Amino acid sequence: MRIARFTVGDDPRFGLVDGAGEKLAEITGDPLYQRIELTGATYAVADVRLLAPVIPRSKVIGIGKNYADHAAEMGGTPPAQPLMFLVPNTAVVGPGDPIVMPPQSREVHYEGELAVVIGRVAKDVAPEDAAKVIFGYTCANDVTARDLQRSDGQWSRAKGFDTFCPLGPWIETDLDPGALWLVTRRDGEVVQDGTTADMVFGVGELIAYASAAFTLLPGDVILTGTPAGVGPVEAGQRVEVEIEDIGVLSNPFVRH
Repeated sequence: MRIARFTVGDDPRFGLVDGAGEKLAEITGDPLYQRIELTGATYAVADVRLLAPVIPRSKVIGIGKNYADHAAEMGGTPPAQPLMFLVPNTAVVGPGDPIVMPPQSREVHYEGELAVVIGRVAKDVAPEDAAKVIFGYTCANDVTARDLQRSDGQWSRAKGFDTFCPLGPWIETDLDPGALWLVTRRDGEVVQDGTTADMVFGVGELIAYASAAFTLLPGDVILTGTPAGVGPVEAGQRVEVEIEDIGVLSNPFVRH
């Protein structure tokens, strides 16, 4: 099941997306908290504005260097345990929204990633029980001010600017995340081409590790790391993150 958040006016609403990604059937309320019921209204996806499919109530948890090839291109090796950082929910935007490159940075990079959306309160979850707390999956671009990441020594500013965490185009609830093709394009050119099968720590391990530190709440998002091929973006360019069986997240970059 694909669940989108969208607007045809001022008020966000939710809908079920058909298999072709072309039509929306509106549902009542927020599916994270309410039973899914159709309102009877339908829309063409092309006629609505898709929003970020979820705005995390408390946090976005990022995972660094979770692909060995990406760790190598950054000049290191994968960590012995998941490398976690937090991103403010004010960084979240939706498909098509501009990513604003701040004046503090001259080296902004894309990072295409699989994102996990938590569906229930979770604490100290065992890896084998992780599926019970997952609502679904979506595409993410973990945008990074690489120069600030190096100079700061910690990553909250470099990855937490407003608009630096686009999510979308919708949430896929029925998915095996073990071996999904992930490709990132910059102005149509493939710059990342990987598979989630190459993650150092799988989704279950990441949820177990994160929930041992933080209580996970419905709507929280875990970014699972990026494969090799990260690189710079210039103002005026567009980056697409496509994940098998989910869809395409596309955003333009603009300079502040």
